[in-house]
Amino acid sequence: MAKRKKTNCIPGYQKYTIADFNTEFPNDDACLTFVLESRWPDGRRMCVKCGVEHKHYRVAGRTAYACDHCGNHIYPLAGTIFEKSTTSLRLWFHAMFLMGSTRCGVSAKQIQRETGVTYKTAWRMFKQIRTRMSEEISLEGSSVEMDETYLGGRRRGGRPGRASGPAKEKAIVIGAVERGGKVVAVVSDDVTKATLHGLAKEYVLPGSIVYTDSFHAYMGLEKINGYQHRRINHSAGVYVAGDTHTQTIEGFWSLVKRGIGGVYHSVSKKYLQTYLDEYSFRYNRRNENRPMFISLLGQVSERAD
Repeated sequence: MAKRKKTNCIPGYQKYTIADFNTEFPNDDACLTFVLESRWPDGRRMCVKCGVEHKHYRVAGRTAYACDHCGNHIYPLAGTIFEKSTTSLRLWFHAMFLMGSTRCGVSAKQIQRETGVTYKTAWRMFKQIRTRMSEEISLEGSSVEMDETYLGGRRRGGRPGRASGPAKEKAIVIGAVERGGKVVAVVSDDVTKATLHGLAKEYVLPGSIVYTDSFHAYMGLEKINGYQHRRINHSAGVYVAGDTHTQTIEGFWSLVKRGIGGVYHSVSKKYLQTYLDEYSFRYNRRNENRPMFISLLGQVSERAD
């Protein structure tokens, strides 16, 4: 089995340069080895034919590995986003390197320029990679901020989901974030009390302190799941009162809006959730002691089923 050269992807070392990438993943073989090791450490797995665990070795000229005892083949790319793709595996990895090297995102057009593939191929890779950045998350912190915002279209005042005319073009996004922890952001059809309370019950642990603004739909949160509900009155020009504020989630909204406006310019509601998943994925790993690219590789290399 070909060995890939490991560089600076070790705990405590977050900088990962293009030189590191070129050293660790010089060709398709190195990339395939990474996928194999991610799914089956040390190249060992249960052989379906033998019924016992055996070493598997690379089959020349194919993306397959054969059992060293009976010769039965396994395919590391089966069930992943790389399966049946005619695009070089290293180009897939290069695209992920680009997506993991920025806080504000990278466009499909930039991936096209950097990798040399067609725009159609770049967009397909971009879309497939982003689908693997979706996660099931529960906010485990005891202090959680909730807020809603709107993206796209035009607006003439009023809350998203409550206005008429051009405001209806905007997509509603509701978010919740642990202070110092993870964030969840979801596209919503409305900002009613039932929706906001339902999302709180889905993502926020019982007994947590929930910080919101003074929007009336948040009223009554203190009556469910033992929440303590603290509100800040933005309409009165108050944004911080002791530890009561929503600046953490507003900071995340700022990051998302700057990224979408500056990199993608506009995003359709159809694909907006996948973009939110991408920004949430990076935000939730901002304090990890390994490069973002390596975290993304581990996520994407998993089976899709």
